[in-house]
Amino acid sequence: MKLLKITSFYPSYLSEFYAQRPGLAEKSFVEQKEALDFDAFGWSDYWSNALEPLGYQVMEVTINAAPLQRAWGRENGGPAGGRMDLKQIAVAQAKDFQPDILWFDDPDVDLLLRIREECPSIRLVLGWSGSPIAHTDVWRRTHLILSCAPEAVNYFRGLGLNAAHLDHGFDPRINSRLAGRTKRFDFSFIGQLVRSSTFHLHRDRMLEDLAHTVPISIFSPSASLGLLDDVKALLMAGVYDVVRLLQRSGIPEAALMRVPLAGRVARWPYRPARPVNRALKPFLRPAVFGLSMFQVIRDSRMVLNIHADSSPLFASNMRLFETTGTGSCLVTDWKPNLPELFEPDREVVVYKSTEECREKVTWLLEHPAEMESIAKAGQKRTLENHGFSHRAPLLDNIIKGAL
Repeated sequence: MKLLKITSFYPSYLSEFYAQRPGLAEKSFVEQKEALDFDAFGWSDYWSNALEPLGYQVMEVTINAAPLQRAWGRENGGPAGGRMDLKQIAVAQAKDFQPDILWFDDPDVDLLLRIREECPSIRLVLGWSGSPIAHTDVWRRTHLILSCAPEAVNYFRGLGLNAAHLDHGFDPRINSRLAGRTKRFDFSFIGQLVRSSTFHLHRDRMLEDLAHTVPISIFSPSASLGLLDDVKALLMAGVYDVVRLLQRSGIPEAALMRVPLAGRVARWPYRPARPVNRALKPFLRPAVFGLSMFQVIRDSRMVLNIHADSSPLFASNMRLFETTGTGSCLVTDWKPNLPELFEPDREVVVYKSTEECREKVTWLLEHPAEMESIAKAGQKRTLENHGFSHRAPLLDNIIKGAL
């Protein structure tokens, strides 16, 4: 079977990736794709590597990697000069590949509809949602939505949509690409700090509580936000307050919707917050992605995991498997399903409160042999049970059942 997987990467990651590799943007599609896959951002080529032994022919497209996509366009009959439309290139790739299955991991409804219209070979459209759930109509344009988060699966099923659970995994090829050097960080956190409902409010508060009492290094995109971002957030919060005041005073909703900014703000479910917690600023380090992220994990004695606010019940995110697979000691929040994935406090360290997290981290820093034992046990469990090669047969069964 032929499976086309379409996704997009963080624009900031792609900008940094090409900036660090002068001349790569002018190379062939194959050379660029190999470099991007090797850097192991997101899912990289994990699924194609895991599914091909099961008889799948997989094409993975990163629709917003402009130099990569335009290289494909040039090499497949596109204009030699000018800036080709990225959506048009993605549609052309789909038509050329003629997939049986489209795995669409992007919120662009227009692109999804165009591909479906141009590719009658498609028999099954899969979607993907992590946590939190993106606000897009893509979900209703798919046959089946996959998610690592059981909360999301339940949400979609409650809407009458087909959804199935599929855990993240780890690709062991990553370990051969990392430097085996002395640990540089005692305790690290790597991730986003979006200060709004359903995202990372609990994470933000917990990191603030921990930062002044344990030696933690926080790698986050929030490190690049400054005073100008604060000013913009304060201005938008002021607009939000004015719109809410107008609504309470009886101004008709239709009248507000005719004012472009007011109409947009009226749909916001919450008041904008300052983008960065000022108390965390001294502890923030620049964001790391791809192999740089995995190297930071490898260089850390312990790595903290805090699920998003939208995942209150289930352990489900990527960091569970990235940290253990790389061989560092994972410190993660307790969830009822965690024992199905790892043995608590033997393969991963588990906490139920900020205070318990602080106590366990402090104790482990004083008992490095115990910390190393947990890290090795966690890595063994992930390599034996949680690789993409273990997930691929599950995905294969889901696909065949849906077909």
